[in-house]
Amino acid sequence: MTGKIIGFYKKRWIFFSISFVIMLIGIISVIVDGVQLDIQFKGGALLKYSYVGELDADAAADTASELLTRPVTTQLTSDIATGEQRLVINIAGNYGLDAKDQDQFDSALKEKFPDAELNLAESSMVEPFFGKKFLQNGITAIVLSAILVMVYVWIRFKKMGGLSAGAMALVALFHDVLVVFFTCVIFKIPIGDSFVAVTLSIIGYSVNDTIVIYDRIRENTKLHPKLPVDTLADLSISQSITRSVNTNVAVFLSVSLVYVLASINSIDSIQSFALPMAIGSISGCYSTICIAGPLWVMWKKRKNSDTAFKNA
Repeated sequence: MTGKIIGFYKKRWIFFSISFVIMLIGIISVIVDGVQLDIQFKGGALLKYSYVGELDADAAADTASELLTRPVTTQLTSDIATGEQRLVINIAGNYGLDAKDQDQFDSALKEKFPDAELNLAESSMVEPFFGKKFLQNGITAIVLSAILVMVYVWIRFKKMGGLSAGAMALVALFHDVLVVFFTCVIFKIPIGDSFVAVTLSIIGYSVNDTIVIYDRIRENTKLHPKLPVDTLADLSISQSITRSVNTNVAVFLSVSLVYVLASINSIDSIQSFALPMAIGSISGCYSTICIAGPLWVMWKKRKNSDTAFKNA
């Protein structure tokens, strides 16, 4: 053996506690703030107005609710590059907003805030049937990808206990999906197609790291057949950690730069992808190294196996 072995298994309860705290914070955020679905997933209308001076977002929401008799949420944003201020109005409902209602609302809003110089910059309409279908398809894609990953790992690493390897890889993926989900909740990013894209991307990165470590375990078992399973896992993770960290740090830095540029130019669609992706890339690296590996060792120890593989 060469190189320093890091005791990941020995420190497993520290890692598990960190993940538990993250999950707890996420659950509390869901209870306090709720989950905001993007218009693509719930249907309704999204209107974006540019304005000048001061504007009361709550008063704008009240005006919309009274006129349209539908739930309305509003948000004030600004373009860092141009300084342009925007009023974002999200109108929920079982149907979009027809031209007549939009014209009436536009007139009422401008009458309410005559000095704001309101100007409709963007409008989006989605019927709830399609929104519901998009949501179902997105969830189906995430679940199927996770199941297929587990099956692949199960078959690929059959000699090291395919079921245990696949199950722990699935736990790591579930951990990463929750981190991405809670990131959207905490930063008030609507759950939409960007969430599905980020989740599928993170699943790919995470399972790639997991397979690299499992491959290293398989190789080290042939080289050091008498090593206890916990030492074998720690050795394999220690040998792979530099590659995993470097890969995910590179992803984090590049995606963070994209987020900064999107924030400067107020490109909401890219922001809603880049921020969860940046945080998810770190989570993917962490879950593979600190969660999947130690959990796999615990499984093997529970089965009273002192080595990673059966005699084969």
